Amino acid sequence: MSSTETLSGTKREIEVEIPPEEVSRETEALIQKYQKLARIPGFRRGRVPASVIRQRFSQEIQNDVCDALIPKYFRKETERLGLVPVSAPRVTGLDADESQRLHFKASFEVMPEIRVEGYRELRAERPEITVTDEEVEQSLRGLQDERATFSPVEDRPIADGDYAQISLAGTPQQDEPRSEPVKMDEVLVEIGGKNTMPEFTENLRGRKSGEECSFEVRYPEDFSDARLRARTFRYQVAIQAVKQKTLPELDDAFARELGEFSTLDEVRKRVREGMEGERREKAEREAKDKLLAELIRRNDFEVPETLVEHQIDVRLERGLRLLAAQGMSSEHMKRMDFVRLRAEQREQAREEVKASLLLEKIAEEEKITVEEEEVNREIGALASQTNQTEEAIRTRLTRDGALDRIRNRIRNEKALDFLYRQSG
Repeated sequence: MSSTETLSGTKREIEVEIPPEEVSRETEALIQKYQKLARIPGFRRGRVPASVIRQRFSQEIQNDVCDALIPKYFRKETERLGLVPVSAPRVTGLDADESQRLHFKASFEVMPEIRVEGYRELRAERPEITVTDEEVEQSLRGLQDERATFSPVEDRPIADGDYAQISLAGTPQQDEPRSEPVKMDEVLVEIGGKNTMPEFTENLRGRKSGEECSFEVRYPEDFSDARLRARTFRYQVAIQAVKQKTLPELDDAFARELGEFSTLDEVRKRVREGMEGERREKAEREAKDKLLAELIRRNDFEVPETLVEHQIDVRLERGLRLLAAQGMSSEHMKRMDFVRLRAEQREQAREEVKASLLLEKIAEEEKITVEEEEVNREIGALASQTNQTEEAIRTRLTRDGALDRIRNRIRNEKALDFLYRQSG
């Protein structure tokens, strides 16, 4: 006997009573198991009477019966009712007694009913992609800067435009308890450079190789290095050398040094094409983001909190990997306020889940499929990135159940591409 109640668009609660004969059968099987394993003073192993087992292990047997039967009957009832849970059940109202009656309630989440509408009427902006001659020349100057040489400067103080080669040890100040010391050797600091912190320029200008100095630096809120962002450090700096930077000439010889060009004009052409391609990709990403936002606005629905929580986990894991790559230590990460971080991620995670579910629906409507060759290409890319064989990657993905996730992601990407193409 069972009943079901709809708590919301995604929440359900079922009430289940397990047949007494099923409870009795499971109980007897467990008693026999306990008889074989139990060690009770006064009885030989395997010879303990069932009555003694019932008395001594009453609570344990009852717990084992619930563990065995509740998942089984929960699954049985949801299948009978045509419900597909997306979360583990929360069992309440458990009523189990010696009369072999077992009754419980289970609340859980299901996928919402999604009807995606109006997606063929969506329109995306396609701005004209332009790259100016000045932007190309600026990019060339960047290539020129990458191939600059540095020669030592003797017997004069450091001046603007020079590069000071230094070693430094940075200590966080007392108001920065979460910060960790910073130590670096052979760092080149451009005196007066646009990307140089002013405190370094002011304290190094006028000094000579071999000198040492100490000063404080307060980093801005948007500083690129997460270890230093919005923090104050006192640096002990040793000047190892003073150097001048020399740029190569921008000519055909420079182009040939790049390896695959004969003339500087060929380099300019490749630079322009690369910049145009990057801007085209950026414009397409922005247009797709706007399409998804409008798609969600037109097709709003309730999202299972289980899926939102999972997406928050994904976002946080991605963020922590990025912080680790930037140099943040695991100890520092452990001290982060994860309750606040999860709360800050919730709304964006909810939108991402909505977008994914809507794209899955569009893929169904448009009969978009994923070929095995596409999955193989993904596996090959992962193998190259991790220096593993494709067989090893496939085995791991299969074991972790990740192949289906890869297929779903590729399918959603194809659905978004379809949405973008038909929106022109």
